[in-house]
Amino acid sequence: MIKKTDFVYSEESEPHRIRTKKMLKEFPHIRELIGKNPLTIFAILGVVAFMVVLAWLVRDQSWWVVFLAAYCLGAFGDHALFVLIHECAHHLLFKNRSANRWAGIIANIPQIFPSSISFEYYHIKHHSFQGVHELDADLPNHWEAKLINNSFFGKALWLLFFPIFQLTRLSRLKEIKAFDKWVAANYLVQIAFTTVIWYFMGWHAIAFLLLSFSFSVGLHPLGARWIQEHYLTHSDEQETYSYYGGLNLVAFNVGFHNEHHDFPSIPWNRLPQIKKAAPVYYDTLHSHKSWTILFFRFLFDREISMFNRILRKERGKVALTDVSKPDLEMTKVQEVA
Repeated sequence: MIKKTDFVYSEESEPHRIRTKKMLKEFPHIRELIGKNPLTIFAILGVVAFMVVLAWLVRDQSWWVVFLAAYCLGAFGDHALFVLIHECAHHLLFKNRSANRWAGIIANIPQIFPSSISFEYYHIKHHSFQGVHELDADLPNHWEAKLINNSFFGKALWLLFFPIFQLTRLSRLKEIKAFDKWVAANYLVQIAFTTVIWYFMGWHAIAFLLLSFSFSVGLHPLGARWIQEHYLTHSDEQETYSYYGGLNLVAFNVGFHNEHHDFPSIPWNRLPQIKKAAPVYYDTLHSHKSWTILFFRFLFDREISMFNRILRKERGKVALTDVSKPDLEMTKVQEVA
């Protein structure tokens, strides 16, 4: 086995705009799925309440109970909140942009760290500039990939400290505006909420929320989601993968990742309908059926390293302000025609 020393480079454009165009031409009724789902706000309120109640219940418990509750329950709640924040980032709840951002801030509060608004700014660029190292925060740094590479302990540490590694990537994304009044509001709400939790529930509750946050994105089967989405786990150069396992039920269909990239204007509850409407486009793609299996495969398979990502050296003609809504753009073009 040859140890990888660099990423996989592609001269092809990202595949999703091309596939969206073909699908809308062949299956025009898919455009009817585009829209908002305001009922998602009730899911946000429900999961936030779930996390706060759990924090209350463990406030006087032993540390091992706090740890176990965070790993077995809190991680799933926090992971669901990440998905709901993702919905808010794409403005898939309400027509009003500010309402979506406030919904995202509410979804963020049990996670302690203020990230909802910043996630929106960086994530939209991930869609517009998939594989462009200067603008895609989902890609590892070169030093990060070289440090971790394909070792078991390296990948385990990478998952354990995944949020920290993500933060280190922001310094290379110099063209993206990192701070404004919305980010400030996100910080202020988080500080106020955390202070209230500490005052009324104490350090055990804070620890539970911090551990839940860590497990939801890290050294936990749920952490395999970050591998599933864009890491090259098969012999060809397919750069986006979907997950069709049972955990989509508690993860608001976030596993339908090819479908989401092809149609980012379709809310979470309608993503499975895309695959049903055009199975010929998705049944031929590689996909994952188990995050748990992928989690252990990622750790132990020496063929999978941090370099298993596709990069593009050319940004093309996409404007920095692009919000990557190819489904909406193409629908409007067809309506005008």
